[in-house]
Amino acid sequence: MVEDHEDLRKLTMELLKKQGYQVLIASDGIEALDICEKYREEIHLLLVDVVMPKMTGPELAHGISILCPGIKVLYMSGYPDDVIADHGILKPGIKYIQKPFALERIAQKVREVLEDNNA
Repeated sequence: MVEDHEDLRKLTMELLKKQGYQVLIASDGIEALDICEKYREEIHLLLVDVVMPKMTGPELAHGISILCPGIKVLYMSGYPDDVIADHGILKPGIKYIQKPFALERIAQKVREVLEDNNA
């Protein structure tokens, strides 16, 4: 999970851990790429904020997909839809969740993306 806001990163991480997921966290794209390069097990899902400093969510997703072919991506953002559209996220087939989200909703969305054979 890559989220630049520490409180949300910690809260979401704890929720996902309670759901039984192993969670790797990063505060930006550069840190996430570094973790991905060093991590020796398969990474199944990238949960990533769309707009972050240093590297956008789509840029990071592209970089990580090279290191982890087949990884699924779930984008999240608290920005309005028009700002997100500028980053190319609101396209058909893209998995996305709007922040703020209920904790139950993020758990449901993560499961949905992981189980989607077309993602």
